[in-house]
Amino acid sequence: MTALLEHLLAARADHKLLVPYLMAGIPDRPGYPAALAAVGEVADAVEVGIPFSDPLMDGPVIAAAAERAIRLGVGPLEALDASAAVPGDVPRLAMTYYNPVHAVGEEEFCRRAAKCGFSGLIVPDLPIEESGSLRAAAAESELAWVPLVAPTTPPPRVQRIAGTATGFVYAVSTLGVTGVRESLSERAGPVVDRCREVTDLPVLVGIGVSTPQQAVEAAGISDGVVIGSAVVSRILEEGPEAAGTFLAEVRAALDSV
Repeated sequence: MTALLEHLLAARADHKLLVPYLMAGIPDRPGYPAALAAVGEVADAVEVGIPFSDPLMDGPVIAAAAERAIRLGVGPLEALDASAAVPGDVPRLAMTYYNPVHAVGEEEFCRRAAKCGFSGLIVPDLPIEESGSLRAAAAESELAWVPLVAPTTPPPRVQRIAGTATGFVYAVSTLGVTGVRESLSERAGPVVDRCREVTDLPVLVGIGVSTPQQAVEAAGISDGVVIGSAVVSRILEEGPEAAGTFLAEVRAALDSV
């Protein structure tokens, strides 16, 4: 059992899980430590985005944050190192596209991530058929693997994907890219159900969870939520403290479930 899974299972026994996302290097280099600390204050784990120039899964808010970080000179290894410099006991997951991993080298990227205190890895553009060597490298460095299941994933494939998870299963609530939405997608329930049929690991809903009420709705059918764009937009527009305040409201809402 990975350290991340052990941590999440213990937390799941007590409350709904909250995993916020932020982009490494924002709002800027000096402000990033405060942002990471604020986002982790009430989190069960933190997903740290590795800046990449072609983020296919990400909508305008996170894509703009990645571009901003890149313009500030924050590359993949710098993103890992910058996170290592911020103290904290909350597990951190590196969310990256495969291109940066390939450029660094799978084993080296995983080794560096683990050295920098990361507990898990999410690579949304790498299909299961191509992920074997990276999953092995992650396991060698004791990084949990977190796969994504889409609303359109057929049941036999859900079983294969969920079977690779060693952290949690990321249930994508809707088709399309990340971003703030007015309501939780009606697709969220069915995708969570398909995941729960084949795994006992925590299943978290992400993509389109933007408000405390949406978080409550998502957590009512799952083990918790991943929240990204709503956090990143607050960091960029209002500062880390505003993101921390927002997440405290989400945490309070989830604790009412």
